[in-house]
Amino acid sequence: MFIFALYYPNYKMKQDELFVITINRELGSGGRTIGRKLAERLEVPFYDKSVIQQLKKKYNLTADEIERLKGQKHNWWAEFKRSMMLMPNFVAPQVLPDYSSMPDFLITDEIFKAETEILKGIAADGSCVIAGRSGFYIFRDHPNHLSVLIQASMQHRIDRVMQKQKITAEEAKAIIDQVDESRENYVKKYTGSSRYDTRNYDLVINADEHTEDEIVEIIIHYLKLPLSKIIF
Repeated sequence: MFIFALYYPNYKMKQDELFVITINRELGSGGRTIGRKLAERLEVPFYDKSVIQQLKKKYNLTADEIERLKGQKHNWWAEFKRSMMLMPNFVAPQVLPDYSSMPDFLITDEIFKAETEILKGIAADGSCVIAGRSGFYIFRDHPNHLSVLIQASMQHRIDRVMQKQKITAEEAKAIIDQVDESRENYVKKYTGSSRYDTRNYDLVINADEHTEDEIVEIIIHYLKLPLSKIIF
């Protein structure tokens, strides 16, 4: 039996105000899909690593360029988004394909700063769900932020990666180990914390024996019932 316990007596997210939900996840836990499905249920945009990197690449969103935009407009992201809508062949951010190819260990300080400002601009413009990108840290002072971590056993993760990538168990394990190390190094470098430190999150869910839709329901249930103690 899977037991999940939560103790956050002072936490309550206001759904009638702008909110941001960040989903950190282990590779093979289904966290990205859970984030996308959660966004669909809440009828808000979903953003992840590939979206942010594609925006930087396509529209030259360097840290310096973002500072220039911020100096011109109070809500630079809203203005930038409106300008993108006027461009030919524009693709809405939440439906961009996964063009991500840059490993976390190649991220520079300037890239991290640009990504952080993009994410803050996105959240200031409207409610959203964001997967990865050290969201728990970037939005730690946001007044209406829910931070979620999706974990799973190694066997669950291996099975999922094997199925999705059509590879052997040994190959899946090697990929998971490499990604785990890369993401942990990235998080430690830019946040000074470990992504495995549960104190960084409001909600920690083990994906074993649960479908993605069931986990979405757990999160929705928590949002609607801000109890001091919830056990599933």
